[in-house]
Amino acid sequence: MLKAAVIGLGDISIIHIQALQTNPDIKLVALCDIDESLGKTFNEVNFYTDYQVMLEKEDLDCVHICLPHHLHYPVTKACMEKGVHVLQEKPLALNLEEALEMEKLEAKHEQVKVCVCLQNRFNETFEKLLNIVGGNEHGPVVGIKGVVAWYRPQNYYETKPWRGRMSEAGGGVMINQSIHTLDHMQLLGGSITSIRGSADQLLDYGIEVEDTVSAHIRFENGARGLFFATVANAGNSSVELEVWFEKVKYTIKDSLLIKEDESGEKEVLVEDSKLPGTKFYYGASHASLIHHFYDCIRNDSQDYIHIRDAVQSIRMIDAIHESSALKKEIYLEGEAR
Repeated sequence: MLKAAVIGLGDISIIHIQALQTNPDIKLVALCDIDESLGKTFNEVNFYTDYQVMLEKEDLDCVHICLPHHLHYPVTKACMEKGVHVLQEKPLALNLEEALEMEKLEAKHEQVKVCVCLQNRFNETFEKLLNIVGGNEHGPVVGIKGVVAWYRPQNYYETKPWRGRMSEAGGGVMINQSIHTLDHMQLLGGSITSIRGSADQLLDYGIEVEDTVSAHIRFENGARGLFFATVANAGNSSVELEVWFEKVKYTIKDSLLIKEDESGEKEVLVEDSKLPGTKFYYGASHASLIHHFYDCIRNDSQDYIHIRDAVQSIRMIDAIHESSALKKEIYLEGEAR
């Protein structure tokens, strides 16, 4: 039986804990958070307020990192140096520089597996759409649109001030609410040549990070991408992802994958699983990703979302921030200018 621990007991940790507790091949043995009062909620496992003490005292197979963004790198590094596998919540890192340092760690500690929690890759709708694109049955992708229109009140940032600080969050709506959409766009579109973006604050919240972003993406294969994300909406609308081919369009919206032909006829192809009792935007794929990763640990498989797989979405976020600041198109490293 594999022994697991969770560091950081904020909102998302509950999803991780539930997944661990429902897997008969995993034993949750330790939890860690700086808030001592949270230890009373989980009497059946050892509780720590210092993750380094926990790593010294516990014999762990895997640690789940559910911490504020600025702590992802140092805590992941500490676990890797102890030879402990890591399931790290998104984002991979604060920025591209830190993400590339993480990639170096992955190369250095080849025996340690680090899975980045981009769980929406496991959504049934996205898996089906990615297979359609990869199968090339409609020819090349012509365009991709990703839209995230959500709402976050001012107290979202006031109750956890790190969310509004660039040095601790690495950004706002991009890195927190819509990184999955950026990840999906780059998987569907392939290599990116350049990005022209604008990051702004439409809400008067007094925070450092962006609350609204728009961007135009040029893919190496000639496809064009439109990305829009905001937390200034009146509520949390369904994320929308569109992929255009010459004669057909596919849309993921309201947890459905819909095919639309030239005549406008629509067909529902697949629907995502739902997880009752949780926020709709969490989806049901956390558990799928977590169970899959533990299978990879058990079978010594490399079939999981590596650090290197998660770098590109961070590169996109950095490019949009840079483009907005300089008011010009940014060419991504390694692509032709």
